[in-house]
Amino acid sequence: MKKALYGILALTMAASLAGCGSKTDGGNGGSSAAGPDTTKGEGVMTYAEYAAAAVDDKVTIEAYVQDKQSWWDNKGTFFAQDADGAYYIYDMPVSEEDYNKLAVGTKVKITGYKAEWSGEVEIAEAEYEILDGSWVAEAKDVTADLGTDKLIDSMNQKVVFKGVTIEPAEYSEDGKTVTVYKNDAGEEQAYMYKWNGTGAQGDDVYFTVSKDGKNYSFLVKTYLTDSSTDVYKAAEALEVGKTYDLEGYLYWYNGPNPYITAIKAN
Repeated sequence: MKKALYGILALTMAASLAGCGSKTDGGNGGSSAAGPDTTKGEGVMTYAEYAAAAVDDKVTIEAYVQDKQSWWDNKGTFFAQDADGAYYIYDMPVSEEDYNKLAVGTKVKITGYKAEWSGEVEIAEAEYEILDGSWVAEAKDVTADLGTDKLIDSMNQKVVFKGVTIEPAEYSEDGKTVTVYKNDAGEEQAYMYKWNGTGAQGDDVYFTVSKDGKNYSFLVKTYLTDSSTDVYKAAEALEVGKTYDLEGYLYWYNGPNPYITAIKAN
């Protein structure tokens, strides 16, 4: 179930953090007062049952759309969440009309196959049913989990990292040798376009953050939040040495690879 083409999709995302990352559509406005419905329909897995399922197993879950990553070629990709965990629903066949109906907060029933790609766990070959109910999760503070095995338990959830420091952008070609990115003038930068600085404006924006002496790579995913969004512009205004609160989705790619959707300077 590995994907031959990944990152081909495009889209919009809303952010709940107040500050320069907020998007105008206001989709992630915080949690619903009533909270999520924790009952499951017949044959529907709990999150624990889903987590315990093997790759390629057929799975059925009920959850709430937290963000819509993209719609392309009559297929949509979504972040969804229930009270206990989160799901990444990849390349689900959906008409443009229904994609528009699947607003942030919408409750859905999803049946598909559990898949994994470079560490990212997702639901592929999915079918859906729109259900009654609405809920938007609050971002989970996972700052203390950075650099620990516990962080993976929050995969695909809406999360926030608080008080992290911006370092000069860096990358590794081989997973071992770290290179600090420098612009054409030989100056270290707080961000770079693409994972190794070979891109241009409009591409993903990568930046390096530190917490407790360790560095981590974060990014603003252009297919989620393109160059017209506040968070993209905020990433281009990051300053080395300053601290920020960063909210987004805990995507996984050979380790944590958070898609940041809101940036707030401290």
